[in-house]
This record gives sequence, structure tokens and C-alpha cells, in this order.
Amino acid sequence: MSTLSITTIQTNLIWEEPATNLRLLEEKIQSIESPTEIVVLPEMFSTGFSMKPELFAETMEGESVAWMKRVSRENGIILTGSLIIEEEGKYFNRLIWMLPNGQMGHYDKRHRFAYAGEDQHYTAGDKRLIASVKGWKINLQVCYDLRFPVWARNRVSKDVSNPEYDVLIYVANWPERRSHAWKTLLCARAIENQAYVVGVNRVGSDGNNIYHSGNSLVINPLGEVLYHKSDEEDIATIVLEKDKLEDTRARFPFLNDADSFNIL
Repeated sequence: MSTLSITTIQTNLIWEEPATNLRLLEEKIQSIESPTEIVVLPEMFSTGFSMKPELFAETMEGESVAWMKRVSRENGIILTGSLIIEEEGKYFNRLIWMLPNGQMGHYDKRHRFAYAGEDQHYTAGDKRLIASVKGWKINLQVCYDLRFPVWARNRVSKDVSNPEYDVLIYVANWPERRSHAWKTLLCARAIENQAYVVGVNRVGSDGNNIYHSGNSLVINPLGEVLYHKSDEEDIATIVLEKDKLEDTRARFPFLNDADSFNIL
């Protein structure tokens, strides 16, 4: 329970070719040599950041979710990343949290990127997903959510030694032209929430000729960078340490002084 191993997969995505992306991602997952518990894929990992959900959306019983279930089971890992999902006639940018036993949770992206028209094609989610692994609590979010600190705020209950979560994960298709904001805000979320932050972004150009530089990061609760990779594909396994998290919170109990609020 004192450590948690997370593997980040920073990869190029083949534009709107789900079968190809699933095949290439499975090869990358099978190549992981270090023992790991959670594998994190980018946002819309089967298609890239497509605004054509009517062509590429799947149901929760579709091929990509079935692929996640199989790969998670065969490799004994928790697998997470987001997909285009259709449900009751609506389209969602949905993060799936898949356990090796086939159980899953999901989070629908709250903040849709209107600058690219995402709000015209996808329905916003209204609930956060905080998963639990070995006593670690993990808050799962998607890309543009990063710009909205209230949605990520780590709240404490009456027991101030027990914050809402320990790790904050963002999966993304974040363009290189705004990479400074990406790197800065990931560090800010770690510091203000006294949590580890994992940001997994894609690399390469998409079908709109928008270049993505990756800059995937793992950051500790003090805002110190434990892992960073830009511009090229990379697979990295990072071990998070609960003792260091708890020591940071004990020495700097800033969350105790945070404003209390409710999100309506």
C-alpha cells in the first residue's frame, strides 16, 4: 500500500483509425518491462481528437471497451484513457477505468473545448470519478479540465488528515502551441492540491495538422517533476511513494486552511 506504480504511454495516434491504434497500443503495453499497476493512455486514444463522433462513436459494449477489458485482464493491469462513446443518442468524451477483473468505472469530460467545437458534438459530464487502488485515491480528468482548478480541488472532510484524493490524472490531446500552459498548470494542480499529478499527452500531428509535443509529466506534491518527455514516443514507469505524500501534507498542512464550497 505504500507505493503505486504507474506507466505512462506517450504515443503518436493514427488519425481516425481505431483498429490501427488499438493494435499499436497493445504492442506498446506488451513491451512494458517494469512491474506496473496502472497504464495510462492519452485522450481519445483510438481516434485522436476527432469531431466526428457520428462516424467513430462506440457503445460501452463496443470493440474498444472490449479491447480494454481483454488487455487489462491479460496483462494484469488497470488500464485507463478516453474514447468516443455513444449512449442514449448522446456522444461523450469518456474516460474508462478498467480493472483486470472486468469491472470498470467511467468519467465523462466535464469541460468541452469550445475553441475546437467540442461543445457542438459532445455532451458534458457532471460527476467526478475518484477511483481507489491499494488505499490510494485517484481523481481522473481529461485534457481541458486542467484549466479549471475548482473542478480538481482536493477537498478535506472533517478528518483533515484524509483529503479526497492522492493522485490526479489527466489524459490529453494538448497542442504544442499551448504546451507552456499545460506544463505550468499541471505543476500548479500538484502544489495546490498536495497530490501527485500525472499528465499523459500524445505526440505527432493530427488530421488537422496540429502538432502535439507530448510533454507528459509526473509531478510530486511539492510541484517537483519526477518525469518529463517531449516530442517523441515514450513509455515510462514511475513509482509513487505514499510516505512522501503523507510527509508533505504533515509538514505543510495547507489543505486544512482551504475554503469550503460545493459544486452545484
